[in-house]
Amino acid sequence: MTLFGLKVIANVFRFPFELDQIWSQMGEVGARSLPLVAASGLALGVVMTLHTRSTLVTFGASSMIPELQSLSFFVEIGPLVAALLVSGRVGASIGAVLANMRATEQIDAIEALSIDSFKFLVVPRVVACVLVMPLLTTFMDFCGLLGGFVSEYAMSHLSLQLYVTRAFTGVEWSNFIPPTLKTAVFGFIIGTVSSFFGYSTNEGAEGIGRAATSSVVVSSLLIILADVILVKIIFLVFPESAI
Repeated sequence: MTLFGLKVIANVFRFPFELDQIWSQMGEVGARSLPLVAASGLALGVVMTLHTRSTLVTFGASSMIPELQSLSFFVEIGPLVAALLVSGRVGASIGAVLANMRATEQIDAIEALSIDSFKFLVVPRVVACVLVMPLLTTFMDFCGLLGGFVSEYAMSHLSLQLYVTRAFTGVEWSNFIPPTLKTAVFGFIIGTVSSFFGYSTNEGAEGIGRAATSSVVVSSLLIILADVILVKIIFLVFPESAI
């Protein structure tokens, strides 16, 4: 799998760049994931506010709810949850599609036309995941804030202007940009792992379901492990981002 990932990186910078395929896969990965990401962000925003409100009100710190909400989503909840959601939806799809193409000999037919199947099928999917993940993460962050506002407005009738002011009071660019950009690594993991299991399967029709399942499980585990490492790196490079 490591060699597979290195081959992807090497082929990204090799002509032709398959821009049409990359654009098509960005629509598949990004646009079709928006409803799932939006619904999850809104729900998590409401739940986070409900959980934190009771504790902070006890200590007379209810005014910190918006700031806590924004920092929680920007720093960790948004990037990690968005990556896991995309891993479940997109990872299974990529693994199943490529495994099906391998089982039905479509990949062999592409290669028979003197087309590099790896460059044509795998690289655009990985690039699309890398480019789309930061955008989906940003979308989920602000959906989480919207969900938090709806919950807070229902409880205390806090105005939107005051909520936004408090939410961004203690937020620095270092709390937002590094955690969001790290999701590009998560996108690379999702695209590479799912493409690996789908593209390299040789079990026929039985391998399609196994490739989809393995894509989700392995990519989710690697995302969690990578998150631990990337958080430590971010704290070393941007110590002001630690909260």
